[in-house]
Amino acid sequence: MPSVASHTLRFKPIGFIVSPMSKFGTVYFVGIGPGDPGLMTLRAAESVRKAEVLVYEIPTTPEIVPLAQQNAERIVLGKDSKSSPEDVAHLLVSKAKEGKNTARLVSGDPFFDPAATTEISLVARAGIRFEVVPGLSFALAAPARIGIPLLHPESKTGFSILATTGSDLEGNLDWDWLCRAAGTRLVIGRFDDIDRLANRLVSAGLNPDTPVALVRPTSSGNPQSVSAPLRELPSQAAVAAMKTASVVVIGDVVSLRSNLNWAEKLPLAGQRIAVTRARDQAGDLTKLLTERGAEVLEVPCIRIEPPTQPKPLAEALAGLGCYDWIVFTSVNGVTAFFEHFFRVFEDLRDLGGVRIAAVGPSTAARLKALHLKVDLVPKHHTAAAIAHELAEMGSLENLRILLPRAEVATPELPALLEDKGAIVDDIACYRTVAETEDVSGAAAQLSEHGADWITFTSGSTVEQCHCKFNLPELKRRFPGLKLASIGPETTKALAALSLKADLEARPHTLEALVAGVERLARQSHS
Repeated sequence: MPSVASHTLRFKPIGFIVSPMSKFGTVYFVGIGPGDPGLMTLRAAESVRKAEVLVYEIPTTPEIVPLAQQNAERIVLGKDSKSSPEDVAHLLVSKAKEGKNTARLVSGDPFFDPAATTEISLVARAGIRFEVVPGLSFALAAPARIGIPLLHPESKTGFSILATTGSDLEGNLDWDWLCRAAGTRLVIGRFDDIDRLANRLVSAGLNPDTPVALVRPTSSGNPQSVSAPLRELPSQAAVAAMKTASVVVIGDVVSLRSNLNWAEKLPLAGQRIAVTRARDQAGDLTKLLTERGAEVLEVPCIRIEPPTQPKPLAEALAGLGCYDWIVFTSVNGVTAFFEHFFRVFEDLRDLGGVRIAAVGPSTAARLKALHLKVDLVPKHHTAAAIAHELAEMGSLENLRILLPRAEVATPELPALLEDKGAIVDDIACYRTVAETEDVSGAAAQLSEHGADWITFTSGSTVEQCHCKFNLPELKRRFPGLKLASIGPETTKALAALSLKADLEARPHTLEALVAGVERLARQSHS
């Protein structure tokens, strides 16, 4: 089947179909909604999970990309230059011709996006099987998120949706009609100059007392917004440090926001919080924070990889029956150990009669999720405490203790156990390495704009975050930046940089960490 002539569609031809369509993969144009993963459809999530190729732009909500298969090819658009719809379509067609199912992630709804609509048309013209997965448009979701109903009993004239292309305020929009029209008006576009936008509305005849709201998406799914009478809009936007907008809401319904704005009444609304955990582990903490209204920047500073030397771990697994205790010091240790365990054994009963200790409640919770009994969790979650409480349960003389943990770890715990007579096998079951990719653009945002909080859940996240950003320098540039630590060992890593933790979670859990941030945020506003 020949390609469509380029002069007809005004773009370069896709190419020729050279084999039956049945051998091709399918292209899924997946509307991922307004940015909050919880507002994705089940069909959208399913399409991401089964894709062999994932194509998306930065920023894309960080929690969505990890839904894909671990071995899926990830292609980030626009890293070096802006990708045209023609370029993207050409890429999608080529991947489909390789027989790969490809998911093209589109913010909001694919048919609400002119560029995505062009890509869909091109893929269709090339004879490639495709599916459009509708998504909730940011333009429709954003007003609801900030408490503005587009339809209201008192707004009898309904509402209008208008769109302007590009960032030119002249654009293709009839501004005079917009300002004369009755009812609620929803304007979609890219507005990079709030002062010029306000002046354009005034010059087109909009009453300066008309309520207007501006909204823009963020990487966390919680939009940034400001609302005011038109005459006050530029000054209010300046106070909120809001320089751009993608949705403008005009009309009396904006005034209802003060009563209906549920999102900005959440306890962490307005707080920008960076999460430094490994990308595949950040979801739990991100969810706790976003549920409370925070804008989360997922800035993974570490990545978990297998140990450099796997042989000692293999030997320890082969000799599991000789150990009296296994002591886990982190969630990562539990996850990595049992990944290796289940490659060797098929049944948890192969652990035998060994007793299990966990340094903290999060580690214990991960073990309990595997339906394992945890025989000891010390009251204080430190190396000294676990060594002391193990000794209180009975003599450690000649007891064999397996300590599966990170490849690079402090020598304190094995030394304390050996001092009490134990025979300790300190075995690396994983290693932490620096995460260098910034797939969501969140690291660049943190470096450029700072944050209210950075959260740390291990000493390694502190060390690698410092390598990435120079933490003392980041604190100097953003004096309001606060540091939250999950426990004593993490706090020690901050102290090694001459930094003080503004918060140490008690108990040392994610829930307590978030509760502490919430408490201090509330105090700062009281």
